[in-house]
Amino acid sequence: MMNVLAGIWALLIGIVFIMLGNGMHFTLIGLRGGIEGFSAAELSIVASGYFLGFLSGARLTPEMIRRVGHVRVFAALGSFMSAGLIAFALFTDPISWTLLRIVIGFCMSGIYVTAESWLNASATNETRGKVLSAYMMAQTLGIIGAQGLLTLGDAATAGLFIGASILVSISFGPILLSVTPTPAAEVTRPMPLRELFRGTPLGTVGMFLLGTIYATQSGLGAVYGTQIGLTADQIALFIAMLFAGALFLQYPIGWLSDRMDRRTLIFGCAVLGAVFSLGGWVFGGDLWILMAMAFLTGGVTTPLYALILAYTNDALSAEDMPAASGGLVLTFGVGAILGPLGAGWGMQVSGPATFWLALSVVFVAIALYSAYRMTRRPTPAAEDTDSYLGVLPTASPVAVEAAGVWSAEQGELDREGDD
Repeated sequence: MMNVLAGIWALLIGIVFIMLGNGMHFTLIGLRGGIEGFSAAELSIVASGYFLGFLSGARLTPEMIRRVGHVRVFAALGSFMSAGLIAFALFTDPISWTLLRIVIGFCMSGIYVTAESWLNASATNETRGKVLSAYMMAQTLGIIGAQGLLTLGDAATAGLFIGASILVSISFGPILLSVTPTPAAEVTRPMPLRELFRGTPLGTVGMFLLGTIYATQSGLGAVYGTQIGLTADQIALFIAMLFAGALFLQYPIGWLSDRMDRRTLIFGCAVLGAVFSLGGWVFGGDLWILMAMAFLTGGVTTPLYALILAYTNDALSAEDMPAASGGLVLTFGVGAILGPLGAGWGMQVSGPATFWLALSVVFVAIALYSAYRMTRRPTPAAEDTDSYLGVLPTASPVAVEAAGVWSAEQGELDREGDD
């Protein structure tokens, strides 16, 4: 593992700093928005703007890289993102914030595409799984660490936005000074949604619904905390719990994924997600139970993303997976755009508890649809399935495609070893 990290350490350090800045800004939107008197509906539009930009960046960045190269695209997007983070403190109105979120979402998506292209090029078939796992771990730790940094300042001032901008600016130093290869950023054209649905109905519907859950958690979690009267430190802890759960539950869920029908596991995780969300709704008045429910709800959300990808790998041929990866990212992105809009409107009309109710309803929808799909196709033998890899919902099509290739290759190696 140390040999693997030796070649990518600079990129991983840069990613941690980027995620520190990006994670700070996600929570700051809810904190500062509450201070400025923005409504839940207005903040839901702001939250959705990020995912609109993210989806656009995933489609356009490869062409930008082909025209001017990795280094220029990376530096340009980083500069725009750093400037955008500072601008949040200068233009405090919902329209400006929505436009800035679109820009930052676009930049982050482009940064992911560029970084993941470098990572993929630096990995071999033998090391790709470890490289992607280290990359996903760096992202998660950065997001969690960002919540701790929020306790060092006051959201009512520009200081925390400036701090987030500085972290993003610093992140490009180790990356641009240490990474020398310039791989091609080739992202396969996404599979049409009709064809994707025909090949994997559960993968398509599940990804869309999960996009609404993830975007609601990450985009409106701080808004919910503000509305129920949590302090800034408590809100930061709440957001940290939503992401920390994945660190602890990713491995056991992944272990089960390689040993049982993945549709059953998707069903079980979705049911647990619904139960935990209802627990947050019922016991939201108790701070520590609220934190526990956030930990558990977030803990099943991220593994569900990787589970659905693994199930899609099983359902489609290896030749179709590159195009399917782009289609799944697109489907997830559409859900992520729509999710906060629906939940935010509900919070505006019915109060902050709608945050948990919206999550539980969508978890139930995933559970019901996965149960239905189990009646439509036979269960594949565990030894005939591809390997599970803990991919995060923030991954670009580059990482999703690389993870799909690795899973298929690893599954084939495991089957050959059993023969």
